[in-house]
Amino acid sequence: MLVYHSRSGSRLTTMRKTIPTLLLAMTAVSMLGACNVIYRPDVQQGNLLIGKNVSELKPGLTKQQVLALLGTPSVVSPFDQNRWNYVATLQRRGGTIKQRTLTLYFDNDTLVRTDGNFMKETPQELLRESHKYGPLYPTNLTKEQQKELEKKQKQGGG
Repeated sequence: MLVYHSRSGSRLTTMRKTIPTLLLAMTAVSMLGACNVIYRPDVQQGNLLIGKNVSELKPGLTKQQVLALLGTPSVVSPFDQNRWNYVATLQRRGGTIKQRTLTLYFDNDTLVRTDGNFMKETPQELLRESHKYGPLYPTNLTKEQQKELEKKQKQGGG
């Protein structure tokens, strides 16, 4: 007489253990995503202008001189060659997107006026803003030096 033993019972038991484990893992992953544990980097797009160069813009400069100071504009309309737009966006760690614009107006080849909010912050405001995000990167400070730097920053001497 031949006796046949089925293994389907052990498969069923294994599946009963696997499904709740998978559901638990998926729930944990979705909860981690909701808790903002995932790192979000700063995102800078567009023209990165240097304040010193922007401050050197004066009526009377030629387009070539402006190109030498600021580089190529983000947008030059094919319909209005006498208007250049420098645009940049910055999003810090998944926060709101800040947009900066600098519009230059030319009469033929000569700069007539500038408009926009590209460099509206003072150096002190920029420094205060940067302290929110910790020390400069990359850092090679010891823990003692890092604590000392943080202490100075809290006192306003950073």
